[in-house]
Amino acid sequence: MTTTLSDSSASLPEAWDMVIAPQRGLFDLRLVELWKYRDLVLLFVRRDFVALYKQTILGPLWYLIQPLLTTITFTVIFGQIASLPTDGLPQFLFYMSGTVIWAYFADCLNKTSNTFVQNANLFGKVYFPRLAVPVSILLSNLVMFAIQFAFFLLFVAFFALRGSEIRPHWGWVAFSPILVVGMAGLGLGFGLIISSLTTKYRDLRFLVQFGVQLLMYATPVIYPVSSIPAQWQWLILANPMTPIIEAFRLAYLGAGTVDTLYLIYSFGFMLVVVFAGAMIFNRVEQTFMDTV
Repeated sequence: MTTTLSDSSASLPEAWDMVIAPQRGLFDLRLVELWKYRDLVLLFVRRDFVALYKQTILGPLWYLIQPLLTTITFTVIFGQIASLPTDGLPQFLFYMSGTVIWAYFADCLNKTSNTFVQNANLFGKVYFPRLAVPVSILLSNLVMFAIQFAFFLLFVAFFALRGSEIRPHWGWVAFSPILVVGMAGLGLGFGLIISSLTTKYRDLRFLVQFGVQLLMYATPVIYPVSSIPAQWQWLILANPMTPIIEAFRLAYLGAGTVDTLYLIYSFGFMLVVVFAGAMIFNRVEQTFMDTV
C-alpha cells in the first residue's frame, strides 16, 4: 500500500523552536533566553568549583586559607610595621573585612575579563547565550564570598566576646545585600568591557591583573578614608568601590566614612558600566570568533 502526502501538507512551513541569526540589534540582550538556559548556568557554576581545586590536597579549605593568610600578612606589614590607622578597630578585623570584600570584586573582574579567550573552543562548537558564562562566574564567586564572609563573621564574634569595641550598625547590615549587588555589578561591567577588548588586544589580560593590584591601593582596603587628608578624600571617594567597602565596615564593625551621596554615585556608576559592558559584549560576541 502506498501513502502519498497531499500538496497542502507538503507546503506547510516547518515550525522552528529557535532561530539563530548572525546579526541582531545592539540592545537585543536576549535575557529571556538566558533564563531558559539557567540549568546551563548552574552547570557552569559547578564546573568552576570542580575545576578550581581539582587534585588539590586541601580542596575548598583554600577558600578560608587565602583570606586568612592575606589578613595576617597585612596585619604584620601595614598594622605592626607601618602602623597604619584602622579607625580604632582591631587590626585583624579591619584588614580581613577589606580583603574579603575586595577579593569578590577582583575575582569577578579578572575571571569575567577572560570570558572570550578561555571559552573560545566552547563558543565555537555549540550555541548558547554567551552571557551565561559571566553570570556563572558571578554566582560561583558569590558562593565563595559567602563562605569567606561567614568566616569573617566568626572572627567578629570572637573579638566581640573578648571585649573589643565592635558596634554593628543593623540598618546598614540590612542594606548589605544591595552592597553585594553593587560589587557584583562593577566586577561584571568592567569584566565584560575588558573581555570584549581582549579579543583583539591580548595584552590587556596582563594589564588587568596588574591594574587590579594597583587599584587595591587606591581603595580603602588597608587604610580608612578618615586617614586621608581632607583635600584628597574626594579622589579616593571617586573610586566606586570605596563607598561600598566603607559601608560594609560601618555595618559590621561600626566604623567607616559613609556618605549617602557617594553611595548613590557608586550605584549609578555601576549601572552605567554594566549597561555599557553588556552593549559592547553583545556587539563583540557576534564576530569574536574571527579574531580570537
